Amino acid sequence: MGDWRNDRVLSAVDGRNPTVIAELGAAFAVIGDVQFLPGYALALTKTHGVDRLTDLPRGERVRFLADVDLVATAVEAVCSARDPQYRRINVEILGNTDHFLHAHVWPRYEWEPGDLVGMPVWAYPAERWGDPGTLLGPHHDELRSALAVEVARLQNSVEFRFNV
Repeated sequence: MGDWRNDRVLSAVDGRNPTVIAELGAAFAVIGDVQFLPGYALALTKTHGVDRLTDLPRGERVRFLADVDLVATAVEAVCSARDPQYRRINVEILGNTDHFLHAHVWPRYEWEPGDLVGMPVWAYPAERWGDPGTLLGPHHDELRSALAVEVARLQNSVEFRFNV
């Protein structure tokens, strides 16, 4: 089977991707591999072989984007409750490095360095992306659990029931 990171979508579909928080309608909610901005999560397509949003038929695009909204809402709820310096959510669909459809959901905080707080997350220096203290691990279990609980709550709420 190999390393689950080699095919994140297939490994999520077949239950081997340990970052999966929940299965949604058109996406998986996953916690990010790095947590230097605590709460970083993604919506990962459930459709293997899809590289970009426009690869999906319009109805599936809308379902995927609804799942992105649900993940972003969950991250905002959890992060704003956990940190009074929570500032906002940034949502990005880039696909410039990893060629599978996914949306990044980045919580942003007032405590971020002044030269970075108003910049895209990708402006953070390379050493932040590999910092062993913020790489996803057991010390993030409480955060992961809080995100999973909030995603499940939203999935079961009338507000997030979606039909296309």
